[in-house]
Amino acid sequence: MFTGAVLVINFLTPSQVFSESENRMLQQLPKFSLQTVVSGKFTSEFESYISDQFMERDFWIGLKSDTDQGMGKKESSGVYIGMDGYLIQKFSPPEKGDLEDKVNAIQAFDKATPGLRKYMMLVPTAAAVLEDKLPPYASGGDEMVYWEKIKDSLLGDIRFIDVSPALEANKEQPIYYKTDHHWTTKGAFLAYRELGAPMSFTAKNENDFNTRQVTSQFYGTLYSKSGFRHIQPDSIELYYPKTPGTISVDYVDEQQSADSMYVMGNLTKKDKYTVFFNGNHGLIRITTENTEGRRLLIVKDSYANSLIPFLTSHFSEIDVVDLRYYDGDVLKLTEDRQIHDILILYNMTTFFEDPSMKSLADSVE
Repeated sequence: MFTGAVLVINFLTPSQVFSESENRMLQQLPKFSLQTVVSGKFTSEFESYISDQFMERDFWIGLKSDTDQGMGKKESSGVYIGMDGYLIQKFSPPEKGDLEDKVNAIQAFDKATPGLRKYMMLVPTAAAVLEDKLPPYASGGDEMVYWEKIKDSLLGDIRFIDVSPALEANKEQPIYYKTDHHWTTKGAFLAYRELGAPMSFTAKNENDFNTRQVTSQFYGTLYSKSGFRHIQPDSIELYYPKTPGTISVDYVDEQQSADSMYVMGNLTKKDKYTVFFNGNHGLIRITTENTEGRRLLIVKDSYANSLIPFLTSHFSEIDVVDLRYYDGDVLKLTEDRQIHDILILYNMTTFFEDPSMKSLADSVE
């Protein structure tokens, strides 16, 4: 009787499109067709729909996590609760053949752009770098096994930049957020420093910037995903050059412009990490005061959002493409924009889990 009543209430309640607490789009009621039923797609999406739209979902997630914590459980929804208040996302190996498909797509794009200088940085997540923070039974080691496979995959003329040693050497500093899957601005700064020599620019030192804490109440994606409560929030810091220059930021698809890379109003929202560039967009175009004329294309996930501001003093123009939202032809973009340098920057989890990287090959077929 109770189960039936719950189902009725669920179907009568309007579906939510976006979960503010989980910072993600929610599954909507799938369309029924013979093809989707036979393939199993309808059943899979319907199960996700029931899970995502279950009444008072946030309340039940929190209640379950409180119960689990009380029983000493150290994992919830693929998130470990580790030492010193760190929430660390569990590493999931890629599906069979998926890694090879992505490497092939990158190699195809490399062959189609022989005149460009290309670089790739795959950032290990906290599961690998802060492995000592994980519960005793957990391991982040598999992530680096796959990292090595990519590094050894003969990625043509693409220079592979290893940020792991710099992160390992500074892991006692706050280089990853405790409640979020991203690295902090400090972590991004360390990666920027590693890009300098390979990409032929002189990276600035930390004392060239003024740091400013813009919030101390950041609860990130892992806090929302796990449902773990009684966790201390993170702080977000911004690095401001001591000799600032003017910046123009064009959100191409949205046909909007700004004179700052930071959207300070987003610090009042749930996802405060969107203070960087107002989150993710298909194509962003940044114009700087740099007069050298170098044009950079960044193909990226959200880890790059907090690193890009450091690069603006070294390039005249930076085009930023997020393949998850970009419908254009990347190869044509490099030609139209007369790009000189390309940086592919992803964290390991997004690189493995998101299929959009394969679309790089679409532009060269």
